[in-house]
Amino acid sequence: MSTHCRSALLCAIVATACARSGDAAKPAPTNAPEPGVVAAAASSAKSPAPAAAPAVAADIGRPAPDFALPDLDGHTVKLSDSLGKIVVLEWFNPGCPFVNKTHTVGQLKDLANREMAKGVVWLAINSAAPGKQGYGVDANRAGKAKFNLPHPVLLDESGAVGHSYGAAHTPHLFVIDAKGVLVYAGAIDNSPDGEGESPTGGKLVNYVEQALEDVRAGKPVRAPRTEAYGCGVKYGA
Repeated sequence: MSTHCRSALLCAIVATACARSGDAAKPAPTNAPEPGVVAAAASSAKSPAPAAAPAVAADIGRPAPDFALPDLDGHTVKLSDSLGKIVVLEWFNPGCPFVNKTHTVGQLKDLANREMAKGVVWLAINSAAPGKQGYGVDANRAGKAKFNLPHPVLLDESGAVGHSYGAAHTPHLFVIDAKGVLVYAGAIDNSPDGEGESPTGGKLVNYVEQALEDVRAGKPVRAPRTEAYGCGVKYGA
């Protein structure tokens, strides 16, 4: 055999050995995901995605969300206890300038008194969190006395009830018919300064009073939803 052939044969043997050696060094294939996928999965397992914010449960034409809240004396008041009666919920904050105006010179000055005399249940709800404006029993007792409120003021410190109704302002009002169905949500009137005066070039409309008239007459509420105005509800962070 020539020198050239011997060299070629030797090269072929060496190449084959190297190829086999390389195959042996490779790990057997598995179904394991790539390292990046494993890391992402591990990270996801340790830090689950945050839960979605609770959806607003209240909606016009649907049953109003039930609740149980303490009044200023610590007694629990449940919405369901008033089933069979028309109910008005008023989001309240004694430190809010708009609340002060509507209760001293505006449309809320004596509306609750007049409607309660007709059998309406009126409940004020304060969703202020601890440390926020208008929070606490003492502040709300002072506000109840200042505005001569004839109805209970309920404390929703967690804000759960306020969020379930979508209450965004003080005042923000909701009317519930005798069947427990929400029929109105929005402003007390169309006087956004809270003073109860006729808007420029227009007629003053007390939306809540109008809704109550419609409900008592067995008619659909003319304006079931309006844009509430006032201070923002002082929810917690």
